[in-house]
Amino acid sequence: MSDSPTANIQSIAERIRGELALKHQAREAAYPLTRQVVRNSANAIRAVHRGEFETAQKLLSTAGGLLSEITAAIVDHPELRYTGYVETAEKEFTEASITLSLVSGKAIPGPDALGVVNSAYLNGLAEAASEMRRELLDHLRRGLIGRCEEILKSMDDIYDVLVTIDFPDALTGNLRRTTDMLRGVLERTRGDLTMAIAQSRLEEKLTRVEEGLSGRG
Repeated sequence: MSDSPTANIQSIAERIRGELALKHQAREAAYPLTRQVVRNSANAIRAVHRGEFETAQKLLSTAGGLLSEITAAIVDHPELRYTGYVETAEKEFTEASITLSLVSGKAIPGPDALGVVNSAYLNGLAEAASEMRRELLDHLRRGLIGRCEEILKSMDDIYDVLVTIDFPDALTGNLRRTTDMLRGVLERTRGDLTMAIAQSRLEEKLTRVEEGLSGRG
């Protein structure tokens, strides 16, 4: 009499159970680290906007070290790299790193330099460009129109590249949605800057007219 068709089911289940247990351990090790990456990245962005570049860099160095720990924790389970919490951590780290580069006037790093996957990088790049609206408005309040125009150009340059990344959302981490949001931010920012420039020019004309009238008097 032959063995039952399910005679080996227990051994199969035991092997699967063991593999899932190892994957679960890796996930449990990585998850709290991703939250620390997100927190350090958010604090780095706040430091950038305060002009505290050294503090921002230290926070990013810490976040980068944590990402390395995450990579080591999931090295035997590469599919975990593309889970939401890991990609979110990489995206936030990318956003903070690129924001620091844009504000400090340094060349932006690429995904290899940051140690992140392409989908996380692209979305982080888009969010960094959106983050620059705050920087532009801060300079606008100080009347630094020239710097505002430089910032807007950087935002435009990033947007112009992102709209050429025409691949399915499954490959880009829903980049199309993030890029659409950036377009809205760009339109509002361009409108604010255009109005400020027009106002500045009007004030200059009025000043010249007033000076001319007082000169005649």
